[in-house]
Amino acid sequence: MAKIIRITKIFSFEMAHALWNYDGPCRNIHGHSYRLFVTVSGSPAHDPAGPRNGIVIDFSDLKKLVHEKIISVFDHSLTISSGQDNESTEACRAMFGNTVVVDYQPTCENLAADFASRIMRGLPPGIKLHSLKLYETATSYAEWFASDNE
Repeated sequence: MAKIIRITKIFSFEMAHALWNYDGPCRNIHGHSYRLFVTVSGSPAHDPAGPRNGIVIDFSDLKKLVHEKIISVFDHSLTISSGQDNESTEACRAMFGNTVVVDYQPTCENLAADFASRIMRGLPPGIKLHSLKLYETATSYAEWFASDNE
């Protein structure tokens, strides 16, 4: 039986968001320094003559995937919900430039689920997303586990 190994890569990015129709201070535009922990699992390659022998996925390949699907989209953006009115959305786009409109409330929980979906679609065969942890602040984070979402 092949051994399954988990590997994790950590990413950092800056993002602002506002929670549409929220009843607390997070309804205002504000930003966070996010830390994203991406853990994938798979069997290390067993090919003594191959260049990837002993590797589940090259860390640089995982980095490229996460940068393409997450960091390049969300870093230094204002992320808002498509649920807000068009006038507010257009005002945000005009004022802030890099405005990402998502079809959900951009909470840490929903962002984690969205990021998991984006990453899963880009993983090579045989590699599975095991978990994702998204820190919104130094002491607050949301976690996504594949085992909870099967």
